Amino acid sequence: MPWILACDSAQLQVGTMRRLELADEEIALYHLADGFFATSDTCTHARASLSEGSLRDCIVECPLHGGQFDARTGKAVKFPCVTALQTFATREKDGAVWVEIE
Repeated sequence: MPWILACDSAQLQVGTMRRLELADEEIALYHLADGFFATSDTCTHARASLSEGSLRDCIVECPLHGGQFDARTGKAVKFPCVTALQTFATREKDGAVWVEIE
């Protein structure tokens, strides 16, 4: 599986997220207190960009209907979202964040 450079670590402060397009995938990259995490950026309930929503601790909220997901696992944690997000492995090395895309 190829690892793709996402961004410099310093570009994403703890408690923030950003949308990236990597290898034709729309990715939401999160910098949480316990590291970097990545999921698909599209809400599984209503095709909204999660990176346009809000992030509190490890919970990302969809801007459209308020459904929520755990950014670490992709698990849907608040209705109307019931289907998990796709997750992607991340690693931080030499001041950069990398995402593994299948």
